[in-house]
Amino acid sequence: MSRLELNGIPVEDTYCEAFDGIFVRLVITAGGERWLRRAVCGATCLPSTVVGRTEAGLERWLTPGETPDRRSGALVQVWGNAGGTGALEKFEYELSLRIRQGVLVVPTTRIFNAWEGEEHIDTMPRVGHCGDGYEWVETRFGREMINIPIMMGEWLIERRLGVGRGVAGGNVWFFAETEEAALEAGEKAVEAVYGVEGAITPFDVCSAGSKVETRYPEIGPTTNHPYCPTLRGKIPDSKVPEGVVSIPEVVINGVDLEAVRRAMKAAMQAGSRVDGIIRIGAGNFGGKLGRHRIYLRELLGE
Repeated sequence: MSRLELNGIPVEDTYCEAFDGIFVRLVITAGGERWLRRAVCGATCLPSTVVGRTEAGLERWLTPGETPDRRSGALVQVWGNAGGTGALEKFEYELSLRIRQGVLVVPTTRIFNAWEGEEHIDTMPRVGHCGDGYEWVETRFGREMINIPIMMGEWLIERRLGVGRGVAGGNVWFFAETEEAALEAGEKAVEAVYGVEGAITPFDVCSAGSKVETRYPEIGPTTNHPYCPTLRGKIPDSKVPEGVVSIPEVVINGVDLEAVRRAMKAAMQAGSRVDGIIRIGAGNFGGKLGRHRIYLRELLGE
């Protein structure tokens, strides 16, 4: 096989390992930029699907002409695990926590559905009833909305949120000679993903990739030690190339496999243009994590 390169940067002939997930796609709007950004942060700030909760990320910012209530908004995805007994019910509960504690409490905000599918979540039981029985359902903006009375007036959420089934855990790694190069490559990669419809980066630029095996299962995932630059020369199984001091990871979820593939390619292209990046790779666990294998060679058209 030919050597893989992107803009002169070597690319490992490897694959990332992704898995199935369930998601909702929301439009959050607000009466001002401060409140919108605070709500998006509140809804997406804790990525933790891997330990059985939910993770979320910003897909893109929306103009007033793109939202149901003609206010500035954001397109956000919230993700959960797809497998296991009661997965959808657990996801519904965890989603309600993000909505209630991350968005409902932020002044002037509203939530609208942005995904049409065969499955849906009724937001009345776990979110609407925050009105303590004083809530009501009405038609606003051409949609069935729950109106919850709150101390600053009203708060609106669409009654039904569509549930999708997509692919989570796509990823790209950048092997950097300096921390500055690592941060720049990560930021450019994340910015590139924002331009891909249907994809998010739930961890933004992730500084601490984890692995499947751990000595401490009671606390969940632990550091991916073979790829920790500070352990190079101290452990026999280090996989950090000489001269590498930082390896940022960009994790990608998408509404389907193709969205993840497009986002990974865009991230690789953007990060490869940064001086100080000496290699591009991806993380996998030999099939122990998920059933989807996305080969970097295929993304580059080799």
